[in-house]
Amino acid sequence: SDLAPYATHPLASRGRLIAEDECNTRSVFQRDRDRIIHSTAFRMLEYKTQVFVNHEGDYYRTRLTHSLEVAQISRSVCRQLRLNEDLGEALALAHDLGHTPFGHAGEDALDEMMQPFGGFDHNAQTLRIVTQLEKRYANFDGLNLTWETLEGVAKHNGPLLKKAEDFSILPRAMQDYARTHDLELTEHAGLEAQIASLADDIAYNNHDVDDGLRAGLFTLEDIRSVPFIARVFEEVETTYPKLHEQSRFVHEAVRRLIRLMVADLTRTTAANIAASGVETVEDVRRLGRPLAEFSAEMMENNRQLKAFLMRHMYRHYKVNRMTSKARRVVREMFALFISEPECLPEEWRRQVDAKGSQKCAVIVADYIAGMTDRYAMQEHGRLFDLSATNV
Repeated sequence: SDLAPYATHPLASRGRLIAEDECNTRSVFQRDRDRIIHSTAFRMLEYKTQVFVNHEGDYYRTRLTHSLEVAQISRSVCRQLRLNEDLGEALALAHDLGHTPFGHAGEDALDEMMQPFGGFDHNAQTLRIVTQLEKRYANFDGLNLTWETLEGVAKHNGPLLKKAEDFSILPRAMQDYARTHDLELTEHAGLEAQIASLADDIAYNNHDVDDGLRAGLFTLEDIRSVPFIARVFEEVETTYPKLHEQSRFVHEAVRRLIRLMVADLTRTTAANIAASGVETVEDVRRLGRPLAEFSAEMMENNRQLKAFLMRHMYRHYKVNRMTSKARRVVREMFALFISEPECLPEEWRRQVDAKGSQKCAVIVADYIAGMTDRYAMQEHGRLFDLSATNV
């Protein structure tokens, strides 16, 4: 294979928790990717949004289109660095599986309601989905993914523990899993997971620029206040002086922004790898610091862009109103289900031991977290609107 020695090699995988005969036409990581794509949770991403609510317009990105964009970027960078593209793609496709309806507003509300029961964390929920909640296979719950894919799901943002015994600081779902399967949570993940995490940053920053402009939350003039963006806008204007159609102008600018960030990530990571002297994926894990990163200049560009989006988009009054509604929907459903679990659909109700218990709270959180934006609104209506007939 043309993989670099410090890439994650499929033939050297630590394997699956439950032994299976492997496929003779696909590598273990290609198989992991395919299982993720065929999962119910992946399909649900089509109707979950990040900033807007799903019914607000067909132009805005959903978690599904975002995950596909992250996968494309992750795969491209992995290819240039001779890393395992299939693993980089699998991790990018899986990274948002645990997200609640209504983006971060939904997650914040669910975390708040789950505080007495260990809180809620979307990364831990992703691990729970791929190891337990997907019920597709005759021999096991979850997707029975390889150790390397599970490691990347858990640790793509870096080590979760300083010392191996600090389990109590982990999100509850992560604690539960870590007690049965050692994902080496004190170490960094392989390079593919590190790349997938930064590909996520590249995709959502740039696409929020596009979506925010489409939604009229800010103008081209507003965003020129970010020097990095202003320079790219000037380049597009110089190259295409007669381009007056805003949508094409924005697309030209966004593709250049993505290209600049991808090139910077690839260049900086390659230099870090060379300077570190790592020779194997185990060296990468034990290094004690991430190798995949942006240059200091690009990190500052990124910081300025995030600050602009926070001020002009995520805190825009229209978005605030929507997130306020979203939080209320999640809080009210959680409060009702935990005190009246008999209102849960039958397949969920069967799993509850007693109302208000830890197990009941976890089942309710699993049910709500799995909802799409649209389903959450419909379910809330069925529960609270006295005139609703289709309960």
